[in-house]
Amino acid sequence: MTLPTTAPFAITVDVGTSLDNHTGTWRTERPVYLDRLPPCNNACPAGENIQAWLALAEEGNYEAAWQEIMVNNPLPGIMGRACYHPCEDACNRKDIDSAVSIHAVERFLDDESRKQGWLPRVPSDLSGKKILVVGSGPSGLSAAYHLRRLGHAVTIYEAGPVAGGMMRFGIPAYRLPRDVVEENIKRIADMGVEIVLNRKVEDIAAEKAEGGFDAVFLAIGAHLANRAYIPSADAGRILDAVGVLHDMETEESKPMLGRRVVVYGGGNTAVDVARTAKRMGAQEAIIVYRRTRDQMPAHDFEMDEAIEEGVIVNWLTTIKEVGDGGKVMVERMELDADGKPQPTGEMDELEADTVVMALGQNVDTSFVEKLDGVEIKDKTIQVDTQFMTGHPGVFAGGDMVPSERTVTVAVGHGKHAARAIHAWLQSETYQRAEKHEIADFEKLNPWYYANAPETVQEQLDIARRQATFGEVLGGLDETNALYEARRCLSCGNCFECDNCYGVCPDNAVIKLGPGNRFKFDYDFCKGCGICAAECPCGAIEMVPEEI
Repeated sequence: MTLPTTAPFAITVDVGTSLDNHTGTWRTERPVYLDRLPPCNNACPAGENIQAWLALAEEGNYEAAWQEIMVNNPLPGIMGRACYHPCEDACNRKDIDSAVSIHAVERFLDDESRKQGWLPRVPSDLSGKKILVVGSGPSGLSAAYHLRRLGHAVTIYEAGPVAGGMMRFGIPAYRLPRDVVEENIKRIADMGVEIVLNRKVEDIAAEKAEGGFDAVFLAIGAHLANRAYIPSADAGRILDAVGVLHDMETEESKPMLGRRVVVYGGGNTAVDVARTAKRMGAQEAIIVYRRTRDQMPAHDFEMDEAIEEGVIVNWLTTIKEVGDGGKVMVERMELDADGKPQPTGEMDELEADTVVMALGQNVDTSFVEKLDGVEIKDKTIQVDTQFMTGHPGVFAGGDMVPSERTVTVAVGHGKHAARAIHAWLQSETYQRAEKHEIADFEKLNPWYYANAPETVQEQLDIARRQATFGEVLGGLDETNALYEARRCLSCGNCFECDNCYGVCPDNAVIKLGPGNRFKFDYDFCKGCGICAAECPCGAIEMVPEEI
């Protein structure tokens, strides 16, 4: 058979010609490498670069990982235990198997830092500026830490006998061991931050002038319990939750709650008091809450742990009266069409040695009212985007300003306020960096990730949980911490897996060397989009070609 003279030989020539003339003109859109914002980073109120320190931990570079945390958060040992980890609620890994246990790795890194004696980086030169921080809770400590790292001299005035604020007086030891609190605070003091105890501020302007301070940051915690009128034949039986938790820390003789304790409220503080009562020997600890569990503001895992420990919850009930002999009259409620609880007129009777009110807390702002220009609304201080009050040079954060009241939010306030104060001292305005587009799950290619369920932290057995204040959740060992760090998907940011390099049919992806990622050779890229489709972490985007 005679072969045609055009078929095979002409094809060979055409291929060579096409390579000489490039293929870039074939595209309608081109791939670009980009960095997206990991959802965990976006959800962290303290602004941690979680993905960055997880990557360092994955390499076994624990000190560098810890130092990366310390760029934004000076209290990782506390946050790894007391934070309600919104980062994990946002983690894309949960759509594959379960979220990365970010808090547990953070806790491991801080435990390791205390074993190894790692110290945060502090500048040797001082700016000559002095800042007063009022209050030594998470917001005050965070502001002091960041101001010191920015080169300023910082003094904290604390009204109480010990530092720590609501971390010490509002979070029980079974959730947050006191040695962890003390060591995290000591680390900040060792940086050169002066902490003056038993120093209550009554006149901010006078303290600022007498101390020669250039700026003031107010960070008083919400220590005042909300009140509700309940008829009672014996007011001595009614305590407030804040007082109970406070006395657990400061009184040599702990509060006597008795064998039967009723707690009125549905937040985390109510749950903490009920669990504390069980540990103090109460045979019955009953939470009375006027709504359903789905409407309860307390976190699910805390409620689960409380029920495991024998705490009883009376949903859709409200206290009407505390009578003689510890008789507590409660009324049953029912939800209306809008989901709001309404009274039914049906009554039940409980017996209680003590009734503890856990109806929320507020901040004492009376000492701030003396300051010109400060606006107080709904018992909180109004601040601008720089966390500055209406009085120049006086800033506020944490529980004092309108916001969610958590340790993590307070730490974030302290950081941003410190940077705003630093800018103000230089007659500048603090500008937060713009956020990248969030790398949500739809932008990933999860096919490349095998199932690897989250490590389960060990728990103290029920008998010991009911009788001691030992820490309920155990930590991770190095093997488990490495495993958890390696579960991170690196959402939105190239980790040099070589997928784009391997799948490109045009050899248009160029390696730039370890740590430098890749670039596209657009002379040869046809814009087929295979690289973007196959990128596991969603770090490539197809964009229209400019005409």
